[in-house]
Amino acid sequence: MTEPVWITGIGLVSSLGEGAAPHLAALADPAAKPVLDETGFAPFPVHPLPPLDLDRQIPKKGDQRQMEPWQRLGTYAAGLALDSGAARGLVGDMHLVVAAGGGERDIALDEAVAAELAPLPPAEAARLLNERLANGLRPTLFLAQLSNLLAGNISIVHGVTGSSRTFMGEEQAAADAVRIAAARLAEGRGEIALAGGAYIAGRWDMLLPYAAGGSLWRGAWAPVAQRLAGGTDGGMVMGTAGAFLLLETESHARARGAAGLARLTMVATGAARRRGKDTARASTLALAEQIRPLLRDGYAVLSGATGAAAPGTEEAGFLADLRESGPAQGPLRYSADLIGHTVEAAFPANLALAALALGQDGAPAQVLVTGFGLWRGEALALVERIDGGAT
Repeated sequence: MTEPVWITGIGLVSSLGEGAAPHLAALADPAAKPVLDETGFAPFPVHPLPPLDLDRQIPKKGDQRQMEPWQRLGTYAAGLALDSGAARGLVGDMHLVVAAGGGERDIALDEAVAAELAPLPPAEAARLLNERLANGLRPTLFLAQLSNLLAGNISIVHGVTGSSRTFMGEEQAAADAVRIAAARLAEGRGEIALAGGAYIAGRWDMLLPYAAGGSLWRGAWAPVAQRLAGGTDGGMVMGTAGAFLLLETESHARARGAAGLARLTMVATGAARRRGKDTARASTLALAEQIRPLLRDGYAVLSGATGAAAPGTEEAGFLADLRESGPAQGPLRYSADLIGHTVEAAFPANLALAALALGQDGAPAQVLVTGFGLWRGEALALVERIDGGAT
């Protein structure tokens, strides 16, 4: 990076609550218990959406009604980041990079159509299906399936009118959203950007595909380390989160008197296929070589391991490589133990947690944030304390 990039604002909502306080409390307590719903989607535990006063960030008339829940959550978190960074007056020149999924289905409509079609012969069912879909889907609901509408709603509600990009691709999208936003700032193609994503766990339309692939944890919740122990298949506990970071060049932040929360020193990503162990190993080794020269003794690790066996194993190998020939590693925490696996929101949420942790007394000077996607996508970031802050 040619221009240092700071994190100057954080908008974070998870099952723990919103803002810094509940997340710092959970980080400070090694025995902190997650907030879970273990009955609503049994046998799969999930980290639920907390109560939010949406009116604080999103106008009630019009804007809230035309958004799906994950869009409301993301737009709300983006507003929190703007407020955290005291950047409401800078939105006209602010770039926006969003990680998003494919939208949400209308589960009630799906169930009604399925029940109506079940007793019919195929030819009659096909005709009725077309009719029901044509009449049942509201235009606003149909448009809500488009991934770039999260960015659109952030622009409309909060007035962020710089360039806008949306990435799809689960965990990889989240990591690349942050990486590209930071790279643009570092290269002088902007001075301030908003980057992040949102995901809601309590959705059968998302849980079932993961369950069909054998990727979800069943039964009573267990911490990630226990899920990965003994060579088991592990499994994810899906989490709900909206996470946005206000990224800013150091010079821009200092010029406006903004206090940096942390320095985003490096972001790197890869996309090795999980089924090719040699390829995945080469990708993690390459990441280790990039980060090793920047690490100092006692750096902490905030792990984005999903709790599924393959990513967990790859991350374990990556951290072992760093230990063998690098500085001494400090404490390791699994973010999924606190907020679950939050897919498109995971990487920015973990960066937010790291930045918050660095501001606490006795915290190490560096936090290495990792991200290993379920299907593919390796990512890491180095977040560092800013000595002296803004002037």
